[in-house]
Amino acid sequence: MSKSKIQQLEYNVSKAKASQVKVGWKPKIVRFLIICEGEKTEPNYFKSLIKNPKYSSVLKVNLEGEGKATVPLVEKTKEIKDKKERKNFLSFDRVWVVFDEDGKSDFNEAVKLAAHYRINAAWSNEAFELWYYLHFAYLDTAIDRHAYIVKLEKELRKKMHDPQFKYRKNDEHIYSILQKYGNESLAKRYAGKLRRKFHGTDYRSHKPCTRVDILVSELEHPENCKSSKTNHRNGLMI
Repeated sequence: MSKSKIQQLEYNVSKAKASQVKVGWKPKIVRFLIICEGEKTEPNYFKSLIKNPKYSSVLKVNLEGEGKATVPLVEKTKEIKDKKERKNFLSFDRVWVVFDEDGKSDFNEAVKLAAHYRINAAWSNEAFELWYYLHFAYLDTAIDRHAYIVKLEKELRKKMHDPQFKYRKNDEHIYSILQKYGNESLAKRYAGKLRRKFHGTDYRSHKPCTRVDILVSELEHPENCKSSKTNHRNGLMI
């Protein structure tokens, strides 16, 4: 290769590197803290969505003796958030608490308390399994958790060609199962459609309804996340 060609090649490489520096970008790091309530939510599902576990955490909290109450979970979420931020000298960008209505008398209070603490609530009414079922079909009838599971199993058995399939809480493979056999885009559209049906702050009457899709979207596209702010129209975090 001639000297002139070598010089031209070196120039081209140098120019390319300079262009990369000029137009290059550093991925935005968004630190998530997600608190789930024991066996009643799906921590494994959210762990599958976390892109960088070095900076984000999904924690399962067991509240012994609280029974049908959710406010203690919100209080615990704030406690964990404050403790971790003090320990690490670093704030979380997005803090979420995940819970179901599931007959809890303090459900409305818990939703409002989360907003007061500037914590996002990925609540479902009545149960988290509503979000799973929406991957297959729209549902605007108020039914209980067991009925969700029956419907979900029916859809999955049909899609998987496996009449013996049984849904298990906290199945570590549920995310991949839904990605393979369900339609997440459809689920997001149906979840938004359900939320638009309801108004006011009596969240127990918003049935069926879920906000899990909002958290899912943030985890999938953290670069679009903005700092938390309160939607004063309905007392929710957005």
